[in-house]
Amino acid sequence: MPSRDRTREAHGYQRFVALGDSQTEGLNDGDEVVGYRGWADRLAEHLAVGNPQLEYANLAVRGRLAHEVRAEQVRPALELAPDLVTVMAGVNDLIRPRFDAEAVSGHIEHVLSAFAAAGATVVTFTYPDPGLRMAVGRLLTARTRELNDRIRAAANRHGAVVADLSAHPVTSDPRLWSGDRLHLNALGHTRLAAAVGHTLDLPGSSADWGEPLPAQQPVPGLRRAGEELRWVAGFVGPWIGRRILGRSSGDGRGAKRPVLEPVHVASRAES
Repeated sequence: MPSRDRTREAHGYQRFVALGDSQTEGLNDGDEVVGYRGWADRLAEHLAVGNPQLEYANLAVRGRLAHEVRAEQVRPALELAPDLVTVMAGVNDLIRPRFDAEAVSGHIEHVLSAFAAAGATVVTFTYPDPGLRMAVGRLLTARTRELNDRIRAAANRHGAVVADLSAHPVTSDPRLWSGDRLHLNALGHTRLAAAVGHTLDLPGSSADWGEPLPAQQPVPGLRRAGEELRWVAGFVGPWIGRRILGRSSGDGRGAKRPVLEPVHVASRAES
């Protein structure tokens, strides 16, 4: 029987499983009516171009904290015997008042370790500084840097590949983010899928994903103030309300793609 590495070299990845929270689920690349696509779906489509036999599962669920990703997604993912795994977790922890970088990174490291031990190629992420795209995000700058440092160290210990988003200024461009400022829009998900492809050195990938967007005119102060008020009313207020009530956006939800399935490659019109 050929080794797993030789199989990958000849045919590409065979079984791709994505773990995480809302960003990996695909919010806001699509909507609740048509469904969410997201960077992981887009990456799977890229992989399937080179290997039509690829199977893909996405176990991510919005609102999940790092310890929940570990508790809920690792075992079912291991049962799928993936040879490629992506692990994106920790941002929901990052925005909680009682953030513990050591504990959160420990949960992420456990996940990386489990799949590395199983022989899979494992991809994880660092996160852009939220203070570069919104003023209130500066409160999270120091903890974001600490979490990123810990994730890099954990990845190094277990041979995981890091898509180092924090190293590329374009990831903080507001034009890649949706109105809630927490989730990527379609353009952002497209860039992120390309970033992972480049990190994995996939055929057809390049460093172009990190190129800056064209310059734009500054937003007038009055308009900017109005946008801030709408953001607070539309997103911050409901988020605080859920925290007070002990609720999560993912309550009652399961994974959108819990089993391995073949991948439909979108046409140019669909992209």
